[in-house]
Amino acid sequence: MEDVLLPGLPHDLIRACYAAAPGNEIESGKFSSPESSAALAANTFGLFLVEPAALPPPPGSETWGWPALSVCLEAVLRFPWRGGRHPCLDVLVETSTALIGVESKRYEPFRIKADASLSKAYWRRVWGNAMTGYERVRDNLRDNADYFTRLDAAQLVKHAFGLRTAVHREERWRGKRPVLLYLYAEPEQWPDGRLVPKADIETHRAEINQFAETVAGDEVAFHPCSYRKLLSAWYDSPDEIVRSHALAVVTHFSP
Repeated sequence: MEDVLLPGLPHDLIRACYAAAPGNEIESGKFSSPESSAALAANTFGLFLVEPAALPPPPGSETWGWPALSVCLEAVLRFPWRGGRHPCLDVLVETSTALIGVESKRYEPFRIKADASLSKAYWRRVWGNAMTGYERVRDNLRDNADYFTRLDAAQLVKHAFGLRTAVHREERWRGKRPVLLYLYAEPEQWPDGRLVPKADIETHRAEINQFAETVAGDEVAFHPCSYRKLLSAWYDSPDEIVRSHALAVVTHFSP
């Protein structure tokens, strides 16, 4: 793991986050894979575990109550039932008015995609009256296996339901605005040198837009942003440490 994390990051804190989370990212070797999206997320946001207020707002998020009060890697949110698997966000950021769950993608959209899988539990009537867009995506995934070919829409629906549950059931987050930040890389090639087809990148972008249009206006705000756009904005930070960090992430990961 020391070879994967950039110098200057709180390595022990990052390791502790992943050790406490499901998924076994470290022990399984997934975290050390040259294709790991978890490694990209940990290196990007790990700097702010100790000083969350230094985290720059993502482009277009100026109304989310910045600065950040806390930043957590691999945060598990609970559904409104016991048992089963509950969503694990790559990053969870809390501000004075918002709870922001980050789903990080790197190479996943450009691999062969498995069929979407949602258990019957997701059709329980527990999501309130302002999640109709996400429910529409859920229903379409059940009825059409080819509804999305690059975007993991089922995972995004699960995360949105988890965020919606959190701000209604957890006292510490009650009343905060739930936001699902979809943060994605667009690598030009695979680690072995094979090119990532531009058509796949364009399809992924189109499906992000389709998803965003479908869930627009729902209680959980959906906000897509590329890593390139995020890190480019960090270049303009007044904090020299943040600027240097953004450059280090881009240089090492080429997102």
